Amino acid sequence: MKDIFLKSITALALLLLAGCNDEFLDRAPIDKITNATYWNTENDLAVYNNSLYNIARNDWKIPIMMGHTEGFDSHFGNIWSIDELSDNMAPREPRHNFFQQIRAGKYNVPSSPDWFGYQGWDFVRAINVGLANYDHAKVSQAVKDKYIAEARLFRGWFYADKVQKYGDVPFVEKELTIDSEELYAARTPRAEAMQKVLEDLNFASQKLPNNWGDGNAPGRINRWGALLVKARVCLYEGTFNKYHGAGDSKMWLEEAAKAAAELMDTGPYRLYNTGKPQSDYNAYHRILDLAGNSEVIYWRKYKTGVINNHVQQYFSYTGGATKSLVEDYLCTDGLPITLSPLYKGDETIESTFENRDPRLRQTILHPEDTGLYKYHLADGRAYPMLEGMPGGGFKTTTGYHIIKHYNADDMIGKAYNTGESPAITLRLGEALLIYAEATAELGTISQADLDKTINKLRDRVGMPHLLLSKVPVDPRYTKDGISPIIAEIRRERRIELFMEGHRYADLIRWKQGKKLEIPAMGVRWNEAAKKRFAGTTMKSDVDPVSGKEYIAVYKGTDYEIPVFDEKKHYLWPIPLNTLAQNPKIKQNPGWE
Repeated sequence: MKDIFLKSITALALLLLAGCNDEFLDRAPIDKITNATYWNTENDLAVYNNSLYNIARNDWKIPIMMGHTEGFDSHFGNIWSIDELSDNMAPREPRHNFFQQIRAGKYNVPSSPDWFGYQGWDFVRAINVGLANYDHAKVSQAVKDKYIAEARLFRGWFYADKVQKYGDVPFVEKELTIDSEELYAARTPRAEAMQKVLEDLNFASQKLPNNWGDGNAPGRINRWGALLVKARVCLYEGTFNKYHGAGDSKMWLEEAAKAAAELMDTGPYRLYNTGKPQSDYNAYHRILDLAGNSEVIYWRKYKTGVINNHVQQYFSYTGGATKSLVEDYLCTDGLPITLSPLYKGDETIESTFENRDPRLRQTILHPEDTGLYKYHLADGRAYPMLEGMPGGGFKTTTGYHIIKHYNADDMIGKAYNTGESPAITLRLGEALLIYAEATAELGTISQADLDKTINKLRDRVGMPHLLLSKVPVDPRYTKDGISPIIAEIRRERRIELFMEGHRYADLIRWKQGKKLEIPAMGVRWNEAAKKRFAGTTMKSDVDPVSGKEYIAVYKGTDYEIPVFDEKKHYLWPIPLNTLAQNPKIKQNPGWE
């Protein structure tokens, strides 16, 4: 009431002043924020860009700085769930039907924008409003450039995501009004749009500050983060163009390698490594505060009373990790399970872990580690468990419980929807993998390149080095049409970045969508398993490759026989309401 009273008195005084001063009528109202009065100080620019970060918190609408969408929607709108689109995870929760439909090729043209899809254009408008006004501020050009760079990073990143899903996009570089011709224009061709994306990302990676002075708190993205975004986007475009025959690949791969190298060689970040190979890989993925972590470049923080999620409470929605993923972990001699004499087989879940890359046991729950992780609120039950088994506890569709990000302490004693588990958006480990892949695709990779990338990741977990002179040839990948070194780098990427939101996009850019036609399977199904998992409602089937029986996640469901139509499934469909509103926007091939 006091504020309202003071504003009323002020308004009355202004009216009286206006009566004796005609010039007052030309002045902007001082109790309202307008473009004419707002853009003055650096703080004005910073506050405006804060609003861009705030808009982007809605991850299912603007899926770039992926974290965990606030509140209830975090059960699907989070970075951990994105792997459900791929062959890494196998959800059956009805609330996650969207992921199952994409994964199985059973997705139809939506009437309106769907999760992670053709929406978020208000974000672009907000960015372009800022870009039209930053130069009005009474500060140096260097200060202006920091905020211009921040906005252009967001715009380039946003459009890169849209191009990856839809191909051609309506690229807009100015604030639109209801009369703007661009509202009814055709989509910008992919190659042209991506050149604009590259211009935005180049500007951002040159003009953002190395450090915003936030002590690696979850504040603003710095120049090193922009370099990683650029490397990620360029790697995607380079490999997509190469394997889909869509255009230039060399330039994009060179830009990816250059950006990753600059971050690796001159940036302040280092792999998190305390010399404990049995825990260092997942240790920092399972804590609540990542401030000061040597590897994490950008992360989302959640705090009770400020912004929360419930990703831990709904961990079971992910279904579980797949047999396909588990089989990709190397044995401790550095060889794949198809070649290593150390492989003990998967007759039991315990034997699956024997003599394997330590990252497997730090990603998938070993039965002996149930107490260590206080699994499912330390309920004392014997894990693993399959859907349908009697009693409570966490159930999976595959038998492979995921513990890479699991943190029981974020649930014990906390009320519903008050979780604080953070999300890692950008970390150095990804840059190492990008550099290795880009140089391998360019045909320039050396042993020195492997030693500063793949082998550093392996050193953290005590695994043997990958040697360019002795690359194993896994028979499971000889039909992929790639060299053994590229196959091994792709494997390393899958293992290291599991459940960090990359696998589906990787399969698309590599033109490996047919891998999604391989039925999702879980643990070995034999007499011992029938006793161990008594009461489960999950069905089983014979693996056509090994001839052995395994849990068949989608047997008896609408998704039992997945399909991938290479003529249409590499791009998503444009929503029907968009097509109705603008006849110049045409549907993507195969979705007509």
